[in-house]
Amino acid sequence: MRKVGIVGAGMVECRGRHIEKSYPELAQLAVMECAKDAQVDVVREADSGVIGIYNDILQSQAIPESTLQGHIGLANKSLTRVSSGGATGAYAMAVAHDRVASGRSDICLVLGVEKALDCYDFEAESATPAVVQAIGYSWDPWFERPLGEHASSSYAQVIIAYMDRHPGDLDPMVRARVVELLCGHAKNNPYAQRRGETVTAEEVLNSRYIVHPVHQLETCVYTEAACALIFASEKMTREIARRRNREPMWIRGVAEANEPYFVGDDIDYYKAINRIHSDYLVTKKALKMARLSIDDIQVIELHDAYIPQMLITLAEMGVVPVGRANDLVNEGIIMPGGKLLVNPSGGLMFGGHFVGGSNMMSTWSVMRELRGRDLQFGLVHGTGAINSNYGVAFVIERGES
Repeated sequence: MRKVGIVGAGMVECRGRHIEKSYPELAQLAVMECAKDAQVDVVREADSGVIGIYNDILQSQAIPESTLQGHIGLANKSLTRVSSGGATGAYAMAVAHDRVASGRSDICLVLGVEKALDCYDFEAESATPAVVQAIGYSWDPWFERPLGEHASSSYAQVIIAYMDRHPGDLDPMVRARVVELLCGHAKNNPYAQRRGETVTAEEVLNSRYIVHPVHQLETCVYTEAACALIFASEKMTREIARRRNREPMWIRGVAEANEPYFVGDDIDYYKAINRIHSDYLVTKKALKMARLSIDDIQVIELHDAYIPQMLITLAEMGVVPVGRANDLVNEGIIMPGGKLLVNPSGGLMFGGHFVGGSNMMSTWSVMRELRGRDLQFGLVHGTGAINSNYGVAFVIERGES
C-alpha cells in the first residue's frame, strides 16, 4: 500500500442558503480554491475524483454527480459518488485514499457539496419541513418512518440510553459550556456559518428541547457549502510540497466501521444503543495503523451533530473513560489551555453541516491548526446514519513520519 498525502484544501463559505448559486457552482468554486491552494492544474494533473453528495432529494436530481463532471475539470476521467449518511464526507475521503494507496490514481480530487435548502415546504412556508422529510427517507419505510423517526430522535435514543447506563454523566451544564467553547472557536473560522454569534451556557440551558434531552442550541445547523481536497501519492505529494515550498501532510491511519441497523444486546450482531461502538472501533484501528495512541493526538475535529453525542464520541475514542465524559470539561481537558484542541473550526455546530462535505471541512481545519500551531498529529472523525451507526477516522501528520 502506497503512502498518501493531502496537498490542497479549498472551501466555500458555509451559509444557511447560497440563494444565488447552484450546487455545481458551489462545487466549482471549492475546486478552484483547492487547486489554488495546492498549485495543481486539476484539468491536466488530476487523474480521478471522488465526490460526496449525501441526498439526491436535497439536490432535486437522481444522479447529481453527473452534472459536475465537466464543471470541476474531470471530463472523461473517473468520478465516483459516495453517499453514507452523515459520514458521507469521511467515506468519500476513505475511497479517495484507497484509490491513491492502491496505485490506481496519483492525484485524486475529493469533493463534498450540499445544497440542502433548495427544498421548500409551501404549506409551512419554510425549507425545514421539506429538509427533515428528505432526511426521513433514510429510515425503515414500514415501521420507523410512519412513526415520525428523524435524525434528532435517532441520536436522542443513543444519548438517553447512554445516560441511563451512566447516571450523572453528560451533565447539562457541561454540555452548555462546550457550546460556549465551540462558539468561541468559530470566530476564528472565516468560513463558519455562525461565526458572528455569541451563545452563553445559560442561553443553551434555557433553549427549547428539540427532542429530550437535546436542547435547540445543542444541535448542528444545516448548511449549504462545498469543500475540496486533493489526495496524492508519496511521489506527487513531495513534488507538490516542493512546488508550494511547504511541508507535506500525510494520512497516517484510516478506518471505517458500520454498526448493525437493528438494536440488541449482542454487540457483535446488533447495535448497542447505549454505545457508539463504531467510534471506538475506528479510532482504535486508525491509531493502530498510524502506530500512535490517543495521547499522541493534539487536535481533533469530530462530527458534533449533537453536543451530547460529541462527548460520547470523545469517551469512545479513549480521551476519557466511557461514563466519565463530564471530565472533559470539569478537568479542563478540552477547555482553553487543556491538553486537547477539539473542533477549532467551531465544528458542525457553529461552522455548519453540509453533509456531503462536513468531514472535509474538518480535514481543512485540522491541517490549518497543525500548520498554524506547529503541531504534529491530528484526527478527523465522521459519523452518521441511523443511531450514529457509521464511523470513520483519519490520523493526519504534518511533515515527515
